[in-house]
Amino acid sequence: MILKKIKNIVKWVVVLFFSTTILAVVAYRFIPVYVTPLMFIRCFQQVADGESITLHHHWISMDKISPHMPVAVMASEDARFLKHHGFDFNAIESAAKNNARGGKVHGASTISQQTAKNVFLWPGRSWTRKGFEVYFTFLIEMMWSKQRIMEVYLNSIEMGPGIYGVDAVAEYHFDKKAKDLFRGECALIAATLPNPRKFSSLHPSAYMKKRQRQIEHQMRFIPTFPREGEDFDPGTAVGGYRVK
Repeated sequence: MILKKIKNIVKWVVVLFFSTTILAVVAYRFIPVYVTPLMFIRCFQQVADGESITLHHHWISMDKISPHMPVAVMASEDARFLKHHGFDFNAIESAAKNNARGGKVHGASTISQQTAKNVFLWPGRSWTRKGFEVYFTFLIEMMWSKQRIMEVYLNSIEMGPGIYGVDAVAEYHFDKKAKDLFRGECALIAATLPNPRKFSSLHPSAYMKKRQRQIEHQMRFIPTFPREGEDFDPGTAVGGYRVK
């Protein structure tokens, strides 16, 4: 009798988990992501440290973001974003081989994985969190377009202490709107993404400027990001240049 009750509880927990997570992913396909778990965590950390709460975040649509910005983050974080389905197995294999040789430890998280982590999960490196990351990455790749994934990514990622999203960092670090960011500024912002609390696009170090130049060079080989409804065409113009 007790065992049967436990089975029923487990069954309903599983049903509730899948139904709520799928519903959340479907909802965020259409509505803006105004807050993320990381934003709450950072605010709690600020309060715990006796600091005033700092939270700068402006949601904007993809057409209000410089066309150089998605190209810059692909060059920096995930060059095969438009080709894979959430997981870049080539990058995973390359990172595993490099780490096994005792080289500098590299991750292989795609933009899709980072988006899933930022929107639905908490920071951490546990296998449990990684498992949830894989699950949510699969869901958003199934239910969102690449354009939507990039739009949510550029609006939700941490880009400095208390700064989230490209429009906020454009305003507070460059005194302009995201759509007005130059190519080099987009590359500099992308250069901070491995650790935006350590690396600053407001006061870039010599290392950051070097990384910026590397990303600008790599951007020359990244196809222009397609607009919503357009198919990816490897033969399109590269480097973020489309028209004009």
